[in-house]
Amino acid sequence: MPRRPLRLRTAEADAEIRAGLDRIRAEYSVPGPFPPAVLSEAAGPASHPDGRADLRGLPFFTLDPPGSLDLDQAMHLERRGDGHRVRYAIADMAGFVRPGGALDAEARSRGVTLYLPDTNAPLHPRPLSENAASLLPGRDRPAVAWTIDIDDTGRITGVDVRRALVRSHDRLDYAGARHDDGDPRIALLGEIGERLIAAEAARGGVSLPLPEQEVVHANGGWALKLRGDLATEAWNAQISLLTGRAAARMMLDGGVGLLRTMPPAPPEAVSRVKLAAGALGVAWPGGSSYGDIVRALDPSLPRHAAFLHDAAALMRGAGYTAFDGSPPEQAEHAAVAAPYAHVTAPIRRLADRYATEVCLALAAGRPVPGWARDALPELPEVMQRALRRAADVDHACVDLVEALLLRDHVGHVFDAVVVDVSADRTGGRVQLVSPPVFGRCDGDALPLGEQVRVRLEEADPARRRVRFSRTG
Repeated sequence: MPRRPLRLRTAEADAEIRAGLDRIRAEYSVPGPFPPAVLSEAAGPASHPDGRADLRGLPFFTLDPPGSLDLDQAMHLERRGDGHRVRYAIADMAGFVRPGGALDAEARSRGVTLYLPDTNAPLHPRPLSENAASLLPGRDRPAVAWTIDIDDTGRITGVDVRRALVRSHDRLDYAGARHDDGDPRIALLGEIGERLIAAEAARGGVSLPLPEQEVVHANGGWALKLRGDLATEAWNAQISLLTGRAAARMMLDGGVGLLRTMPPAPPEAVSRVKLAAGALGVAWPGGSSYGDIVRALDPSLPRHAAFLHDAAALMRGAGYTAFDGSPPEQAEHAAVAAPYAHVTAPIRRLADRYATEVCLALAAGRPVPGWARDALPELPEVMQRALRRAADVDHACVDLVEALLLRDHVGHVFDAVVVDVSADRTGGRVQLVSPPVFGRCDGDALPLGEQVRVRLEEADPARRRVRFSRTG
């Protein structure tokens, strides 16, 4: 029974992984090199408006995954009385992309940057996304600077957004930036992040604490690992969510914009999840919300992990909603428990460039540029298509590596946790204790949330499929 982490190290395995990734690129039409006309336009002079606020004297810093070069955001944080001021500088892509040009059309066809284990397919050419537009340290960069004041409860008390010139002073990464390493910037980020997390809970918002499967290539081999949110990632996410809430409120007040929305879970879905909680021994005291329950769980515990996988059904239906005039009937994002918009990742996500331009116009009291306003109705479909492809590519990459990792272990027995059971009770899904693989499991009446022993029956890299059966 394999207990040690499995890793693909041979040259043959490396070739198989890369060939499999090439098949995924073809299957999902992952964009390849940029056409010459796009590269030519990207290499041309940018068109940035004058009159920017000069914020280069503020010591902004970035916080991203290790090795990232497409840096959308830089922050500067400070205390103000009992509250805080958050300055969030976002890469200003509008000056690099000519409306109606070849680069604009190519970005609309891509929608988002796609990340694969061996490389990425960027939304914009690398000379922009990883150089001229990226908020790399020590370089003057055009940016859209949000200034957001919050009080001691995390409530927004003031918002300003304008174009600026900034210079990031330092590039930090999640792995190296620890809350206990004495860096006052990270300590302040933690202070603000925890305040915003508490405010999110008070609103009824919730984030599922489920670790994500991730394919890693390091030390001469390929492996799977579970990537759980570090504290710094969660705090950084709260800064982005704060900015997105401020942007959404601005657009709703102005009567035009693009929101990221998600409807509340229907009552019957909540009732079903409550039944699952009871079956798994997860306490759900009267008066407690779904968010209250989730925040009290430990995903490392089998029953809690199974409940969280089941509860993910309540977090569905996210999309984009464009409006021009009357606010949409459904304007909130249920997980955020507030109106919310995407404005903080314009290098990697198409919609943010348009929503940002709307906010800049509204804040300045001037008309929204026609190129941005006219595109709003089409963007929800463009973005849903792009995000669907991104999710499919992510899943396919993980499924490929799962099957290759386990191919030579067919017939072996593993420890696993039952995380889902089919409606007809003839099977379900399990998560292996090691390596962190999920797969279909055959067997009647699988015990949801219990640890079981399973035999690997199939590991097919060509079909990107693994299948188990229960043995005990």
